[in-house]
Amino acid sequence: MNLTSVLICGVDEAGRGPLAGPVCAAAVILDEARPVTGLNDSKKLTERQREKLAPMIKECALAWAVAYASVEEIDRLNILQATLLAMKRAVLALHPVPTLVLVDGLYCPETDIPSQAVVKGDSKVAAISAASILAKTSRDALMQELHEQYPQYGFAIHKGYPTASHIAALREHGASAVHRRSFKPVRLNSP
Repeated sequence: MNLTSVLICGVDEAGRGPLAGPVCAAAVILDEARPVTGLNDSKKLTERQREKLAPMIKECALAWAVAYASVEEIDRLNILQATLLAMKRAVLALHPVPTLVLVDGLYCPETDIPSQAVVKGDSKVAAISAASILAKTSRDALMQELHEQYPQYGFAIHKGYPTASHIAALREHGASAVHRRSFKPVRLNSP
């Protein structure tokens, strides 16, 4: 009889749709002995709820990791491949190593660990919900830092997503070093 416990890792990303900034992925192995209440898909939580849950997840999880794929990697690889790269980095940074990786969506990063994609996993699997929250809060914090460097784009407000004000700022100022030049709205709206 195999007495090895199954260590399930949940994986999710934040930042596939924005025109600026890296894509972020998080991987989380929850501790059944220390459950975190209130987990849900990060998009269904308020910013305040996410900010409250993120430190609880970090404190109670058996392991967690956050990783990024840069704007340069996004432009070179494409957004899907860059997302999978960020996910792979997050999973491989975990200690202990998970025995099963459950990934939100349709695709899994290539690791030597058995993996399964779970459609709408961020609202079905607690570990994926936790990863969703860590990815979102980590990327939002990074976009706040980028706002300090590039205040003319309003990253603190829209986090790099293609809002009307962001498109207007692109038209006025052109693309910054943190804009995804392979994304059509960046190409079309830079002077």
